[in-house]
Amino acid sequence: MDWKSLVSAEIENNRALLESLAQTIGANPELGFVEHEASRLLTSTLEQAGYEVTRGVAGLDTAFQGALGTGKPNLALLCEYDALPEIGHACGHNLIGVASVGAALGLAPIIPQLGGKVTVFGAPGEETGGGKVLLVEAGLFQDIDAAMMFHPSNQNLLMGTSNAIDAYEFVFSGKEAHAASSPEDGINALDGVIALFNGINALREHLPDSIRIHGIISEGGQAPNVVPGRAVARFYIRAPERTLLDATTAKVFKVAEGAALMTGTQVVWEKFEPSNDNFVPNQPLALAFGANLQKLGVTEIQEFAEGRGSSDMGNVSQVVPAIHPYLSIGDGLVGHTPEFAQAAVSPGGMETMILAAQALAYTIIDLLVNPQLLHTVQREHEGR
Repeated sequence: MDWKSLVSAEIENNRALLESLAQTIGANPELGFVEHEASRLLTSTLEQAGYEVTRGVAGLDTAFQGALGTGKPNLALLCEYDALPEIGHACGHNLIGVASVGAALGLAPIIPQLGGKVTVFGAPGEETGGGKVLLVEAGLFQDIDAAMMFHPSNQNLLMGTSNAIDAYEFVFSGKEAHAASSPEDGINALDGVIALFNGINALREHLPDSIRIHGIISEGGQAPNVVPGRAVARFYIRAPERTLLDATTAKVFKVAEGAALMTGTQVVWEKFEPSNDNFVPNQPLALAFGANLQKLGVTEIQEFAEGRGSSDMGNVSQVVPAIHPYLSIGDGLVGHTPEFAQAAVSPGGMETMILAAQALAYTIIDLLVNPQLLHTVQREHEGR
C-alpha cells in the first residue's frame, strides 16, 4: 500500500480548509497564552477529523492535546500559534500550527490500519517563554516516542541547534527622596540597576564567546526630581548548553549582589519566563524528514547549522527524540519583521505549509512502518 500517496491526497483534499485556517490565524494574531481563537480553530478541526481532544492541558487555557489511534509507537506533532506584539505572525506560527494539524488530517484515515498513535499538542506562548516547557513539566511527553514540528524560514534546514536561556527580572529597592533638596536622604535604586549593567559588561570579557546576555531597564523611576526607590531590569542569559548556562547565571547573580552592596540598595530576582533548554536535533529522524522532502521535490537542503536563538522545543528534545526543521517561505527574509509576517500569509507561505504537512506526515509513516528506524532514532537519543 502506498501510504504516502494516500496521505498526500488527503492533505490536498483539505488544502482549502488548511489555507483558510492559516490565513485566518495570520490575520488575527493573538499573544502568547491568550490564543483563544487559534486554539478553538485548531481543536475543532482535529475533532472533525476524529481526534479525541482535551483542552486546557497543563493548566493552560489555550493548550490542547488531540489523539488518534492506540498502542505504540506514540508519535507527536507540535503546534505553535502565538504571535508577536505589534507585528503579528512575524515568526510564522500561523503556518506551524496548521501544518501539524494538516499532517494529522492526512494521517487520520490510515492510522487505524497502520496501528500506533498520533498525538497533536497545542503549545501556546512560544514567544513569551514557552508553553512546551510547561507541557514537559506536566509529564505530557512521558508516553511519547518521538516529536516533530516545522518552522518557516528563509532556507531549508534539517537540523539547527538553539541556545538554552534563562529569563530573570532583578528588582532593586532603595528609598525615595527629593533629588534636589534632600538627596542625602535617598537611596537610588536606579544606581543599583546601572551598576548591574556595568558589572555584566565587565563580566562579558571573562565569558566564552558563545554566551549572550542582553537586558533592558523596565522601570527606572517616575520623575527626575525624585530619587528612585524602585528600579527593575530584565535580562536574557543564553548559552549553548544548560550546564554552561547554569554556571553563567550564577555569576550574574553574584554581580547583582555586588551591585546592591555598592549602592546600598536591596535586590531580589525571579524568572519572568520559563527557562528553555538547548535544542538537540535527532539526526536519524531529521535525515528521514530530509529524505521525504526530496521525495516531495525539494532539492536545496542544508543539513546542519548552529543557532543562536532559543526555543521551548529544546525542552522537548531533552526528554524525547525531536526535530525542528526549517522550510523556506522566501529568500532573504528575516524573522520577527513585518516582511516575514507578510510572507507567512502569502501564496508562497501557504505552499510551504502544505509541503511541511506532507513531510511531517510522511516521516510519521516511516516511523510506523519501519520499526528499525524508530529503534535507531531512540537509540541515538538515549546514547546522547
